[in-house]
Amino acid sequence: MPSRITAIYHVRSDARAIGARAQAIAVEQSVEMPLTAIADQDILDEIVGRVEDISDIGNGVFAVRIGLAAATVGDDPGQLINMLFGNTSLQEDVTLYDAEFPEELVRRFGGPHHGLAGFRQRTGIKGRAFTCTALKPQGLAPKQLAELAAHFARGGIDFIKDDHGIADQDYSPFEARVNAVADTLREVAEETGHLAHYVPSVTGTARAAQNYIAQARNARLNTFMVQPMIMGLSNFRDLVDGNSSVNFFAHPALAGASHIDPALLFGKIFRMFGADTVIFPNHGGRFGYSPPTCRRIAETALAPWHGRAATIPVPAGGMSIDRVGEMLDFYGADVMLLIGGALLDAGERLTEETAAFVRKVRDYRYAH
Repeated sequence: MPSRITAIYHVRSDARAIGARAQAIAVEQSVEMPLTAIADQDILDEIVGRVEDISDIGNGVFAVRIGLAAATVGDDPGQLINMLFGNTSLQEDVTLYDAEFPEELVRRFGGPHHGLAGFRQRTGIKGRAFTCTALKPQGLAPKQLAELAAHFARGGIDFIKDDHGIADQDYSPFEARVNAVADTLREVAEETGHLAHYVPSVTGTARAAQNYIAQARNARLNTFMVQPMIMGLSNFRDLVDGNSSVNFFAHPALAGASHIDPALLFGKIFRMFGADTVIFPNHGGRFGYSPPTCRRIAETALAPWHGRAATIPVPAGGMSIDRVGEMLDFYGADVMLLIGGALLDAGERLTEETAAFVRKVRDYRYAH
């Protein structure tokens, strides 16, 4: 029996029409043509999508399970998302809610090279959440960004990432920025004994991204942030494959335009293609994710899954220090808390406010 992926779609439809609607999705996501025009029986039997189940989940929405031939994916991450949701993503009444992948497909794409366990081993951080912040706003010169990074580092932060809008701009060229921040953080480490890990944002074409990583590796950096939906999933996986010794943060920019459920996209797809951490909007911030959605993202990213390394969930987006206890109650120790703007708003007290954030995380007592 050929291996199949089961895609689960949430479809808004009239009950009388859902059967035909489900069959249309199965055809659209496999052969994209009238079945009466296909003479090859093997294609009809093995390649055409199959409606496996339809269930009414209320409020005019149906969960539709469709089996898709894994053979149609090949070894291409972009083709995987194309077969799951390529044309159907253009239809406003459908969301790709989940997918069940055969083990051999998940293993083929590899997953994170490091993940949660690798981050803990590299940093020596055990038994607590990681702390993270962001350099912003874009428009600052490398020296100014390095000065900000120094304040964060003196406060004891674990990771300092670029804001996702920072790229290779005239006011802050990539190589100059990376060298300035990396050198400054090493200077602070000599003073304090604490080395904060800098995570530059890698953007551009696949070739440019590879060149940026090479430049940053020369500055002795080993952790990078990418935007998989902007870079392209195939390019993202190619970057991961070509840099197995480094760690990758996956940023969610443009992910909301996809009509793909966040737990599937961040917790499975980004993880399968190599994200060591996945940043996502926390509930109660400036985005609209609900607590159940955030919980499913975190649980999916961390769950045992065909032997792949667990991906660290990174809730973010308008978070503040006074929510640290609440967030750790919700997510537990296997999480990275990302607070950016709320720290920067402290102005001259940036180092002290960062230290307060770090202290809250380090002093938190997790329930067992």
